[in-house]
Amino acid sequence: MRTDPHAGAMSFIFEAGVLKRAARTGWWFAGVKHPESIAEHSFRTALIGMMLAAMEGTDPGRVSMLCVLHDTQETRITDIPHIAKRYLTAVPNTAVTADQVADCPPAVADVINAAVAEYEAGETLEAIVARDADKLECLVQAVEYRHQGVADVQRWIDSSRAALKTASAHRLADAALARAPMAWLNPPASPPVT
Repeated sequence: MRTDPHAGAMSFIFEAGVLKRAARTGWWFAGVKHPESIAEHSFRTALIGMMLAAMEGTDPGRVSMLCVLHDTQETRITDIPHIAKRYLTAVPNTAVTADQVADCPPAVADVINAAVAEYEAGETLEAIVARDADKLECLVQAVEYRHQGVADVQRWIDSSRAALKTASAHRLADAALARAPMAWLNPPASPPVT
């Protein structure tokens, strides 16, 4: 017996809230005691995705949606570090998402399922940009952790950078590596008063 679709949608919303408390566990290997949450990662990934989409001439809204949804499955399968993936066989993210939204209104389930399928296939320009946003966010987080004194983050920087596909993502990665994360706090130099 199917539940009320509005209750099903609310169930998915509550489930997504778990991502605010779930840590990105791979950072523990680098020595980060309290890494960012999956939701924090997804938020900045969506922001980066919107910017990359504008730079690459594709749909910023679509890319942001793909970015927001790219890790929602981790409420059920957790954030599995790359080393653990050697020893585990997980169901596809599309199957997890289908279960998560099965009781949502059909229009909602269709939109979410299609977006996750597009991201996972990685074939559209929007999906390529969204995947770049995910990798670029990881690189940026590694740079921030390095500036906070975490020494062993170079592997995250290198693997994230190597995975980038778009020219815009490469340029942003170069910029991230060339400046201090808190440089934005310094006001620009005032022009001389004449």
